[in-house]
Amino acid sequence: MIELVAADGPDVVCLQEVPVWALPRLDDWSGMRRFDVITRPPLWPGPFSKWVTRAHQGFFRSGLAGQANAILVAPRHAATDLGHERISEHGRERRLVHAVRIAGTDGVTVANLHASNDHAHPDVPRAETERAAAFAERAATPGDVVVLAGDFNVVDPQLRAYSAPSDGIDHVLVRGAVPDSVAPWPLERRVQNGVVLSDHPVVEARLRIGGA
Repeated sequence: MIELVAADGPDVVCLQEVPVWALPRLDDWSGMRRFDVITRPPLWPGPFSKWVTRAHQGFFRSGLAGQANAILVAPRHAATDLGHERISEHGRERRLVHAVRIAGTDGVTVANLHASNDHAHPDVPRAETERAAAFAERAATPGDVVVLAGDFNVVDPQLRAYSAPSDGIDHVLVRGAVPDSVAPWPLERRVQNGVVLSDHPVVEARLRIGGA
């Protein structure tokens, strides 16, 4: 899945729900620089938790292997880790936002989040999204374009001053620039050998910043 999403040389990739054992491998799989934050520590060592989880992904999910979020940045860009912050108020699993700044003539701050899965109470993930945006804006250098991406777990984040959300619960929202395009991958693009590589479609955004 990582090799597929990195195959066309993207500038930035934002990932959620990465098993903790996979974090050290992301650099080699993608050819990109990794910035990560662990949201749920693993209960068992990597090889064992991976083997057990594969027996039934839907049942075990991240309970044994833990999970993390990651931002991958192309090596052609200078990038700085801007840290992370908790956006959830309660629950066993921490919900975090983390961010990096990509330097250039026009700086870009990219924040990655995975909000709580509480579809019965959409105000919960919506409030977490607002906290994530506030963190990104505080962390950004004045004048930066701010990109807020990830699994928002809400259809309409209702963030003012940001670009319009896409269909579904996964979004790439932009403040300070107008995206040329934002679209989810069609199902056939993420099928390999008859297997769908992610239960969420990749949302791909193309931005024109500083004439580039």
